[in-house]
Amino acid sequence: MGIRDELISRFFRYAVIESQSNGDSQSMPSSPGQSQLAALLADELSVLGVDDVLLDAQSIVTGVKRGNRSDAPKIGFIAHLDTVDVGLSPVIRPRLVRFGGVDLCLNPRKNIWLRTAEHPEILAWTDQDIIVTDGTSVLGADNKAAIAIIMTLLARLGPADTHGDIFVAFVPDEEIGLRGAKALDLTRFPCDFAYTIDCCELGEVVVENFNAASGEVVFTGVSAHPMSAKGVLVNPLLMALDFISHFDRSETPECTGERAGFFWFKELVANDSEARLKVLIRDFDSAEFKRRKDRMETVAELIRSKYPPGNVQCSLSDTYHNIGNYLREDHRPADLLFKALDQLEIERKLIPMRGGTDGAVLSARGVPTPNFFTGAYNFHSRFEFLPVPAFQKSFEVALMICALAGSMKSGAG
Repeated sequence: MGIRDELISRFFRYAVIESQSNGDSQSMPSSPGQSQLAALLADELSVLGVDDVLLDAQSIVTGVKRGNRSDAPKIGFIAHLDTVDVGLSPVIRPRLVRFGGVDLCLNPRKNIWLRTAEHPEILAWTDQDIIVTDGTSVLGADNKAAIAIIMTLLARLGPADTHGDIFVAFVPDEEIGLRGAKALDLTRFPCDFAYTIDCCELGEVVVENFNAASGEVVFTGVSAHPMSAKGVLVNPLLMALDFISHFDRSETPECTGERAGFFWFKELVANDSEARLKVLIRDFDSAEFKRRKDRMETVAELIRSKYPPGNVQCSLSDTYHNIGNYLREDHRPADLLFKALDQLEIERKLIPMRGGTDGAVLSARGVPTPNFFTGAYNFHSRFEFLPVPAFQKSFEVALMICALAGSMKSGAG
């Protein structure tokens, strides 16, 4: 079986395992399908001769492909087991089609079409093989394309390939707060640096992403019957709406792009006595990130003072930080990635990632971890598609990184 066919075969095998993460679950993994996929990967790693394969109770899988260069840097690859829940079916039915440059019917029975006018990015792949959904689910190339790439890489590296130790990790629940990367025992992933392979079209590279925090603001009111409410009732719903009104409407996700940060007022649940507001805070710049968090506290104090005897409690927690903060301290992983792209004549497309990856967590934990493309488009959508040539190019980048790292000495730039 050629590399192309192996990538496709592996992707189909992994994609059909239902592994949607569940944000309402406090356990890890948050869904049984992730455990099923983790067990499959652990078995396959053992068959491939990977050393120190470990599957733990949280469905985190790790292992190491021993190298033949002990003085080369130890590198790692990480991918997540879960697919995102965006209200679509957890059942994924991928299929391989030849795209002819015209509107593509994903599901004749449900009349679901991938229209070229709505998704002109697909036209670049006319007369190429692409993998699509049946229109009822995401495709799950985020992140099972990456899993297929890493597993194929481990299968294809042989005794004649010069490389150092290559560590791998497959982690659950990335889509619901990067939980797996936060729980990963780094003694099982002792890399000098690593790479996430996640989302993004051919050539896209992430060396900077948002700083991220989540917040919950609890407004405690005073309930009263309308007949005796004057001067007594403190409406927590109106307190919450007043709080939101003190933020610039233009600083929201739908009004910002590129490197502009935002506040996202994501959920409001209220009754007569209490309102709970969930907020996401994002900014690339560390100083602006702090300013945004300070703004939350300042407005909370203002609302608290306006509505006695009601109360406002604001709690904030950082979710992840900008990879760029850490890659500036260690240039090796990004330099190696750029060199791999240049060697393969792949145009690099640097994007400020308006989100986070497991690499953001690992970088903050001391393992600098940039991200590069799977080759897929429209992730988190029923119109997600994976061009096979781009998929294969991602594999070639991973293979080239291993070769280039194998020619380095540990600690060398």
